[in-house]
Amino acid sequence: MSVTPRASGAAGERTGLHVAYGGAVYPAEEIARGAAYELFSADEVAGFEWAPRPGSVLPWRTFVHVTEVTAVHGAPEPVEEPEAPLLVPLHREHGWAYLHRLSQQPLAADDALLTKVRRSAVIRPGTRMVKVLSPRQLAGYVRGWLPHGFCYREYDVAHLRTPAATAVLRGDGAGARDGTEVTYALRWRAADPADYDVPVGPGHHGLTMLTPRDRLGAAVLGTGFVPSSSQLVPEFVTRDFADLPMPANAALLAYPADGTEVVLYTYQAEQRGWLRMVGPQWRHLLAAVPGLSPDQEYVPTGDAPRSTQLVGGYAGGEYEAVADMPGGFRVLAMTRAARYPVDSAARRVRFARWRRVPCLVLREEAGWLRLRLCQPGPEAVATTGAQCHERGIYEAWAPGTEVTDDQVVDHPYVL
Repeated sequence: MSVTPRASGAAGERTGLHVAYGGAVYPAEEIARGAAYELFSADEVAGFEWAPRPGSVLPWRTFVHVTEVTAVHGAPEPVEEPEAPLLVPLHREHGWAYLHRLSQQPLAADDALLTKVRRSAVIRPGTRMVKVLSPRQLAGYVRGWLPHGFCYREYDVAHLRTPAATAVLRGDGAGARDGTEVTYALRWRAADPADYDVPVGPGHHGLTMLTPRDRLGAAVLGTGFVPSSSQLVPEFVTRDFADLPMPANAALLAYPADGTEVVLYTYQAEQRGWLRMVGPQWRHLLAAVPGLSPDQEYVPTGDAPRSTQLVGGYAGGEYEAVADMPGGFRVLAMTRAARYPVDSAARRVRFARWRRVPCLVLREEAGWLRLRLCQPGPEAVATTGAQCHERGIYEAWAPGTEVTDDQVVDHPYVL
């Protein structure tokens, strides 16, 4: 089929990039290293939104995933290996619509086709992960929270850029109903695939049985995909719902209504804090974040209690380490000369049981332990009285004298 550009103008001239989509070719801008594209048009097109930018002659825009386009013209050479897309076996009857219907049916969790497609979404060392946040959660991460719970590969959600589009990924139960005009997100690079799990199978069966009264956010279907009427997004959880050590150069992001990505802060591992990156024109995006001054240049997190630690071996000694992907693991040190690559690395976590329920120990205060359920479900929640703080995250306080099997476990990484 022959296609021609619908329009030319600022976007196409600036990037030299054009994308074939829906039977036409549009000027475009690359998103997330080619995982998605922002398309522009001078004329109204079905699915495009009116969102003019100053000086632009292309006021109609939309965001599309790379798998939705048929050709890309003028794309730059990739600087790193792209992530693996979802792969669907070719079949004349079982197309995308059929697969999407399966992904939304809990009884189809064991379907062979769905399982095969879900396994094609893989995490590798250095994969960029994303967790969509509420304003309250953003404040928590700035003050020292660590990555945990439900998350997604950036590759799979790069086309979801506006508050309305990202509502399906929020785990606080509010979604788009709270009227928030900006979406916040945490982005980091995975240190190791073993840090993540797919919420499918017996270990996560309890999540699928929780009633709306006992949960926040969307139901967990048990298929490994996000509940959505239009999106096919594979979801992940951190292993045991544990916190992960914050990698170097993680970023806190904001997406206002027009879908622009704004980097608010980047994580400085050696300084244990967040360095503000946003300029004055974007600081209004922080107005909804409780307890955070938009003018604060640097926010330290060194005093925040940490439930997990990355340790590394070097020259026979053990040191606190940091994941600095894609470069690997190194000793956490203030001076560049002391940032040695480690000989071994492991994520250190504390586990325990309370009332025979397996838990993570987050912190200890005055003889009480703050616990997070490793395998939340109706019985575990009822037994412990744990409260849901976000989708899949259930925590409770327990007297230290009642806790058993208290132990520290190292999850080693393969270097």
